Amino acid sequence: MGGLREVIPACMSPSLSRRRFLWTTGVAGLGLSHSVRAQTAKPAVAANSKLRVLCVGVVGTIGRVDRTQVASHSAVEIAGLCDVDANSLALAAKDHPGAFTCRDYREAFAKHGDKFDAVIVSTPDHTHAPIMITALANRKHVYGQKPLVHQLEELSLMEKAITARPDCVTQLGNQRMAGAGRRAAVEILRQGMLGKAIEAHVWVNSPNERDYFNLDRKLDPPSPAPENLDWDLWLGPSPQVPYRKGIAPVVWRSLWEYGSNGMGDWGCHVLDVILFAYDELVSPSAVQTHCISATDPAFHNHPCRSTITYQVSGGSFARKEFVIHYSDSAQAVSRAAIGLPPGKFADTNMTVVVCEGGVLALTADGRLEIWRDGQMSSGLKMPGLPEFPKLNHWHAWVDNCMGIRTELRTPFKDAIRMTEATLLAVKASRFPGEELRWDRASLSFTNHEEATRTLIRRSYREGFAPPPVV
Repeated sequence: MGGLREVIPACMSPSLSRRRFLWTTGVAGLGLSHSVRAQTAKPAVAANSKLRVLCVGVVGTIGRVDRTQVASHSAVEIAGLCDVDANSLALAAKDHPGAFTCRDYREAFAKHGDKFDAVIVSTPDHTHAPIMITALANRKHVYGQKPLVHQLEELSLMEKAITARPDCVTQLGNQRMAGAGRRAAVEILRQGMLGKAIEAHVWVNSPNERDYFNLDRKLDPPSPAPENLDWDLWLGPSPQVPYRKGIAPVVWRSLWEYGSNGMGDWGCHVLDVILFAYDELVSPSAVQTHCISATDPAFHNHPCRSTITYQVSGGSFARKEFVIHYSDSAQAVSRAAIGLPPGKFADTNMTVVVCEGGVLALTADGRLEIWRDGQMSSGLKMPGLPEFPKLNHWHAWVDNCMGIRTELRTPFKDAIRMTEATLLAVKASRFPGEELRWDRASLSFTNHEEATRTLIRRSYREGFAPPPVV
């Protein structure tokens, strides 16, 4: 592990100051269902040994990338492969012939729990919380894909989990945060280099690809599932329904029951710098989402524009409310409205923060512009910024699992806040144009009984619920 400097006892590293850009994570201790027995020992990876990793979701839209990137670390052994698609499982097994294989993640923990130390979860949104919390209950380090969870109630379940498992290391699939431009944006906002923050405008061009989204919002008729796909396991915590062509393996993102549509898919990649910069943005107080299309029970709405409101205090903000305007379908803010000259934004996935002393404009891939009095300069050239050494997002997770202190983005404690804002914008599309007053402590919309009843939690299918906290 060349270039890794300070080695400390595995999974026992102290929390590092977010003010110094060094974030570590805690993970959740929850009991398991009757079919999976939780381990009692602390997670442990002996110094100079391999980190044994189980991959759940081995190909898919991001599973192959997560697996190969983590496997490229010299200290990693891919010990297990789990996927509901036999074809994907066979493909991945060629790369890791020594790894055990299974179709059901519960089997991996029940039968092979002593063979791995850490878990990658690269599965559809609706299965994130059950699998990740099962991993944490078994005291495994977790790398999990975004959005962190699928239901608002699962935010609290995950928060309890990471509080109970401070020795485990977690990381959200937020690889874009490793770029120098995004890290610089956090520092500029955090240090108040542009003065007090007024508001933010964030937008993504998704949903825009037919290979990943059902843009026509039409379901195919029921049909037999292909032999390679275990449809029952794919459904996981969701109700048993007939297979329909076009949902698995990727177009599930458009379906209300399984995905989070464009805003949910991109939320952590465009809201992250704002929430990293301002610790005061703990939980929104209200959300209102306007949608153009009519609500369809099976599908997510789009195009949508959402207003996410935080109550704030202190010197970082110009007002008592800080508002994030979050949109999909490339609905950009008016440049004139925020004091920018005519022109086009650098990308169709943007994070723009308006401050009293200027405007920060950031693309998803980290191109950072600072605008003052109609003049643009490079954000990376602002005086007073620290150095931003090259960072491998996946390897940073491995390093921290091995007990080596490195910059870590994004641990689940931060992913919870990003996912909360994202999910609120997405869920509020069920009641387009209606303002929902959110209270995280009670898991309720205090002004809307129906929204509280229908938007916050799901009924898990027997055997697939996130395990209880013990």
